[in-house]
Amino acid sequence: MISLDFLAKKFNSFEQVLESKFSSYKDLLTSEEKSTLESTYQSLLKIYGETEDPWGLSVPKAKKSFEILYTIYRHYFKVRLFGKENIKNEQYMVISNHSGQIAIDGLMIGCAFAFENEPPRVLRLMVERFFTALPFINKWSSECGAVLGDRDNCLNLLKRGESLLIFPEGVRGVSKSTTNYYKVQEFTPGFFRMALKSGVKILPVAVVGAEEIFPYVYQASAVAKILKLPALPISANYFPLPSPIDIHVGKPIELPEDIDADSEDSLINPHIREIERVIQSMLTEGRKTRRPWAFSKKMNEDNGDE
Repeated sequence: MISLDFLAKKFNSFEQVLESKFSSYKDLLTSEEKSTLESTYQSLLKIYGETEDPWGLSVPKAKKSFEILYTIYRHYFKVRLFGKENIKNEQYMVISNHSGQIAIDGLMIGCAFAFENEPPRVLRLMVERFFTALPFINKWSSECGAVLGDRDNCLNLLKRGESLLIFPEGVRGVSKSTTNYYKVQEFTPGFFRMALKSGVKILPVAVVGAEEIFPYVYQASAVAKILKLPALPISANYFPLPSPIDIHVGKPIELPEDIDADSEDSLINPHIREIERVIQSMLTEGRKTRRPWAFSKKMNEDNGDE
């Protein structure tokens, strides 16, 4: 893996890293896509303003990054969005499976809600505490809307009317071995209690294609402990492979009225297991229509699929 300290010495910002790797893809943007990019940016400016918010989001500072990410979304991962009709003009807690060793799936979901949704929105991606301590990348991610996923931040953002993107599998989702690809890992319960407390609907999302971006080789647990990281999955490549990504958006999940945020785990857990089941079902169905790609056949064989 490339050292972040090395990148920080070579580039002034993580935005420059992305541009150095993907600048040639910007030439592939059609006139219609360029128009979408500009109109989305202007809409986001009106919605979020030109100043930095308390968590670091800055639409003007993130403009170049939005352009690069949209290019990656369209012409590198060639993302397809299904279930767009399920996204209404209201607040959501977006809950998704997590995959691909690093949070590229989160960036692509964010692009879908910004560039293929009307009105566009910046999903506030909730990240692990270790992520906010990473040099070089933490400031960039904050400018693009990422926030430390602690309880206070989540509830305060929800009070402001923001929509959140949460991966309840956490690190277990991105550090899976190939035999567990596309198998939803057990969700932590915090997101559901916050949904109950805030009354915000849950919107299930399933991402197909991101597991193969960084093919898993082994888990460097000893090194992760030294670096004080929760996990360190090692991949055969340091640059993301162009696996085609499909994002499936399910129907909003209404919250139960007979329990609240302080209810016992025995009452909360069945609802969480049901959300896991919904997303697992979406993954299973989504894999049937995914586009063929070099590693996808091998992944299907490893998971016992036909």
